[in-house]
Amino acid sequence: MKRFLPTVVLFLMVVASPAMAQQLRIGYVDMKQVLDNAPQVLAGREKLDLEFRPRNETIEFQERQVQAMDDRLQLGDLTEDARIRLERELREMRRNVNRQKEDLRDELSFRRTEEVQKLEDQINLAVQQIARENGYDLILSSPVIYADPSLDITGLILDQLRLEYEADKRENSLR
Repeated sequence: MKRFLPTVVLFLMVVASPAMAQQLRIGYVDMKQVLDNAPQVLAGREKLDLEFRPRNETIEFQERQVQAMDDRLQLGDLTEDARIRLERELREMRRNVNRQKEDLRDELSFRRTEEVQKLEDQINLAVQQIARENGYDLILSSPVIYADPSLDITGLILDQLRLEYEADKRENSLR
């Protein structure tokens, strides 16, 4: 019962005061869309791609080597000793490639999370600024079960983040 008390009180306040309820301005932000489209996020992805591309290319090269060794085994024209040696080498190389792929995946996931966490404050500040400038009393973010499209201010948030990103780029180019 204690958990529902604040909700009940809020509901009664809204119902008891229709004038207050009519003046309440609510907005909604689709955080998935923000995290998919904010220029800061896109720049972070590009930065991570550049950072991890050499390791990924090395793994791809090693995978081609594994495939070539496997193809060589399939020909069946090796001596028994050569076949055993190649199979052993192939197993070791596959284990090494799989280990490298897993390490790369883990590190990339960690770095992506790190980049998003850096942007959370900036996104929250942009939401607060838009809310103040446009007279919103309450801003909700995903996940929500339903939000009328007229409440969606995601575009405004993305516009604000674009402005901030461009300003940061100009500031950094002056340094």
